[in-house]
Amino acid sequence: MRILRNYTLKELLFPFFLSLAIFTFVLLMGNIIKMTDLVIIKGVNIVDILHLLLWLAPYLLSFTLPMAVLIAVLLGFGRLSQDNEVLAMRASGFSLYRIMFPIIIIGLIFSLFSFILNDRFIPQARYATRRIVKEIGFKNPAAVLEPGTFIKAFEKYIIFVYKIKGNTLYNIRIYEPQENRPTRTIIADRGEFIPLKDKQIIQLKLMDGTSDEPNPADPSSYYKLNFGTYYITLDLSQEQDQQKVQKKLKDMSIDELRKEIKRLGQLDVNTIPILTEIYKKISMSFACLAFVIVGLPLAIKTKKTTKSIGFGISILVILVYYLLFAGSEALALRKVIRPELAMWIPNAVLITMGLILTYFTVEK
Repeated sequence: MRILRNYTLKELLFPFFLSLAIFTFVLLMGNIIKMTDLVIIKGVNIVDILHLLLWLAPYLLSFTLPMAVLIAVLLGFGRLSQDNEVLAMRASGFSLYRIMFPIIIIGLIFSLFSFILNDRFIPQARYATRRIVKEIGFKNPAAVLEPGTFIKAFEKYIIFVYKIKGNTLYNIRIYEPQENRPTRTIIADRGEFIPLKDKQIIQLKLMDGTSDEPNPADPSSYYKLNFGTYYITLDLSQEQDQQKVQKKLKDMSIDELRKEIKRLGQLDVNTIPILTEIYKKISMSFACLAFVIVGLPLAIKTKKTTKSIGFGISILVILVYYLLFAGSEALALRKVIRPELAMWIPNAVLITMGLILTYFTVEK
């Protein structure tokens, strides 16, 4: 049995590592293209970009690992079935359940690894990524600003920029809300950020525009001032202090989330989103096991199909799984189904489907 087990598992190694490499590369390339734009066009330090890519890897692995497991099962075990090797094993007295058992154990091991990944490494990676992005924003604010959106990251000011090219902003609108007075407005054709070293402030240099200035005769009103160059000091200290201590739900481990539930529960705050996040981490970790259970009978059933068909089936299963996952999360957040039940729906559907297919395959 050991020889048979090792032979079966060896057949899955190549498609697993190949699929893992391809999926990770594809997802990584989409991010690399965006980050290349930050380096070439917006002048972001390449060391910061490499740090972002490093912390991005665990997050991508949480998706690519289950996908690679499913494709490895469909292609590897499908090849054994197509060459009638599974039939030969059964003819030698080995039951299909016994043949499948080592692969299911591997799926369980991958699921336990995914649990550690989702609970420990990914929250740390997401939080580290946010901090790096914040540091990039302080060094080069134009690199992280989105044109066409209202930017509220700066104390006292709301900024709207129509176009950003490199460190230069074009067609700028700056609004400064005032108590008991109309909102002050500054308009400029273009501008650029000037970071001040060793200080948590930056200067925004504006060129060719107009500014609302208080009227000395009537402080409740403004008069228009035309300017060639105008400087505004933007304070980032408050924003950076918040960033150092504040974590989002996705940045927390399960232990941290449970402490958050206890803290907010004492304040009568709705904790359903936190519970949903906890069971989402746990349920998603067992996607590997669910994919193995549904993939094994599918590989035998589709033994006469080509590898491209097997790959297509795997993509379909993955798509169905994550659609179910998104729907289940929505049901949990809307309090239609309790989170501890809702987030297990995708795994339950795939495992049930796999067990039914296995039964009919064995009894055939």
